[in-house]
Amino acid sequence: MASISLRRARTIIRKALEKGREAEMKPLSVIVLDAGGNIQAFEREDGASPGRFQIAHGKAYGAVMLGMAGTAQMQRAEAQAYFIAAANGAYGGQLIPVPGGVLVRDSKGRVLGAVGVTGDSSDNDAIAATAGIEAVGLTAEI
Repeated sequence: MASISLRRARTIIRKALEKGREAEMKPLSVIVLDAGGNIQAFEREDGASPGRFQIAHGKAYGAVMLGMAGTAQMQRAEAQAYFIAAANGAYGGQLIPVPGGVLVRDSKGRVLGAVGVTGDSSDNDAIAATAGIEAVGLTAEI
């Protein structure tokens, strides 16, 4: 199974945080999960609230477990709230179906994992995640 190396995960995080600072976003927290939903790396910027780990994780976890990025999850929740509620129940309440949970794909379209960013608006979180993913030559699906 293709995966995101620890080195790449750390670069994704570094570049996402750099994008956040460059765009004057609020302090961010960034997590990288592998294709099985396991944590590869996480960082929380100084000033980010302590509960941001769970939010970043929930965004990324939903993306990788459903194979559906945060934006698509939010659209699905708006159209079929019962589906997202049922999926969230199946996953122990761990899903946060909003932008900022970004699927990571390789050049062949295979899902390698997901990145979750939280701390600013959900749309800005997705922008920061995308910057980190693209910095390592992978494709972001927001």
